[in-house]
Amino acid sequence: MRPSALSLTLALSGLLAACAPAATQSQPVRPAPVSTAPTPAPAPVQSFTVVSPLSATPVRTFSAPPTQVIDPAKQYRAILKTSRGDVTVELLPKASPVAVNNFVFLALNRFYDGTRFHRVIDGFMAQGGDPLSADEGKKTQWGTGGPGYQFPAEVNNGLRFDRAGVLGMARAQSLNSQGSQFFITVAPADFLSGGYTVFGRVLSGQDVLDRLTRNYSSTGPIAGAGADLLQSVQILQSP
Repeated sequence: MRPSALSLTLALSGLLAACAPAATQSQPVRPAPVSTAPTPAPAPVQSFTVVSPLSATPVRTFSAPPTQVIDPAKQYRAILKTSRGDVTVELLPKASPVAVNNFVFLALNRFYDGTRFHRVIDGFMAQGGDPLSADEGKKTQWGTGGPGYQFPAEVNNGLRFDRAGVLGMARAQSLNSQGSQFFITVAPADFLSGGYTVFGRVLSGQDVLDRLTRNYSSTGPIAGAGADLLQSVQILQSP
């Protein structure tokens, strides 16, 4: 009730009491009991623990695709620690089990430590994961490296590149040419859907991606533009 309405109500009540017969006494009004529903218990917060690395130093090459290192019954996240800040992504093992297992395996072997976002195109995506990008002396070869093996794309999982913050696997022309390189969209890129594997999405840090140095355009490298560092990738696992 508004203050003016409340004042008017109190004034009218006073006038009615003054006009009442002297013998009439007002009876106290007892408020009706108010039943309160029990407060529902808060939903449990999903907790994650850090997965210990498999190697103390970066391992840059392998002779065969990785063995199974993830548990399909668990959930996984990855924290990409970059020179511009942290990006936390949710990995999607149910939709893309091979790509997620591969990414987790490489991260746990510190494969990505010290590599760079070698191809960042404004309004499109940020690409990294090339082991050659850890070496400034091999800059002319950045974008051509891999882990020493390849594996097929998972493109029929119903996931799309329909917004910013979608994590996908990079590849060459063949659908069987995935390796270690990945990219994250900075804008919707739905024309990639059905041709590239989606295996994660950004939970926080999209602003970090927006701050990465734009060093590539549709016509090629941008002269004089640097490449921001991917310092490490930390893997988190649900209990």
